[in-house]
Amino acid sequence: MKVIVVDGQGGLLGAQLIKEIAAQLPSVELTAIGTNAVATATMLKAGVKNAATGENPLVVACRRADVIVGPIGIVIADALLGEITPKMAEAVGQAEATRILIPMNKCGNYVAGVADYGLSTLIADAVAKLKSLVDR
Repeated sequence: MKVIVVDGQGGLLGAQLIKEIAAQLPSVELTAIGTNAVATATMLKAGVKNAATGENPLVVACRRADVIVGPIGIVIADALLGEITPKMAEAVGQAEATRILIPMNKCGNYVAGVADYGLSTLIADAVAKLKSLVDR
């Protein structure tokens, strides 16, 4: 199963996701896509072997992925402080992949009805969902 983790800004969410996914699901083919070099570098430090930065790598990865994991902003143009281009949001939104989106109430986006859980709880839930998809 091909899983991509997408993150921007400092890449801390992506790095935490990568650590948990790698620990719990070592058989998945994991790739990190950063919207900027800092995010990519942070996810590489977390232990991912495959990584790339920017719009075109994200578009290509979305065509090949079975699952896309990242903050909810990856489907909203101009989110993550403007790092998500319209083309990136479209690629994630139109991908055949299952999307596991972390509901982050930041950067001008608020997800109504979602409790303000801590990051560790959100990551645990996302990894549990991914695990259920891999175990099918």
